[in-house]
Amino acid sequence: MKRARLRRLWDPQLSDHEVHFIGMIFIQWASLEHEVFVQTVSTFDPGDGEAPALPKEMNNLQFTAVLELWKKRVADTAPKGRAKVLQRQYQKIVALKEARDALAHGMWHWSPEDLGRISTIRVKKRQIITSHFSAKALGDMALELGEINFKIRFPGGLIDLARARMAEGGYMSRRAAAMFTGAPVDDEGYPTGHPSPRRRGSARRLTGRGHR
Repeated sequence: MKRARLRRLWDPQLSDHEVHFIGMIFIQWASLEHEVFVQTVSTFDPGDGEAPALPKEMNNLQFTAVLELWKKRVADTAPKGRAKVLQRQYQKIVALKEARDALAHGMWHWSPEDLGRISTIRVKKRQIITSHFSAKALGDMALELGEINFKIRFPGGLIDLARARMAEGGYMSRRAAAMFTGAPVDDEGYPTGHPSPRRRGSARRLTGRGHR
């Protein structure tokens, strides 16, 4: 029998809660950047089937440039009530970006002076910047990003959500699709693989995919 190769891993000294919240922050931020980009691109669509002419900011090399266009072309031009919601989300995104950059680009460490927090160090414009985070602060940030993600998609709240679901012709969550198609799932009900070949057609029909 072939022996398993011994693998030596660096231990970042993070708790499961900290890892979970950091992962959620990255996922929520990536989803936020995607939605802001897509909404902004749609404002340049001429509606004639031709590829729109996009400004250099839409090269997506710098999120802040896209975000400013989003505020100008989406948030500020929305109907009055929704505009206020979107403009508030813009302010929150700007306020959270520094903390997100610290998590994404900083070098992680901890100090015996305060074992309940983790810190990141990064160099920006020849300045050394240190940021500190507790598990609670990470959790709060993940929740706030989740709320922002919802509100930039549905600034009118549940009414907008219902309209979006109606326009889609139906909706089924990933876990529900796994349950109905017989896909293998983990302890929380999330799929860990594809359903059997006989039931993949059912998955496409249930989720509305494969017919567009």
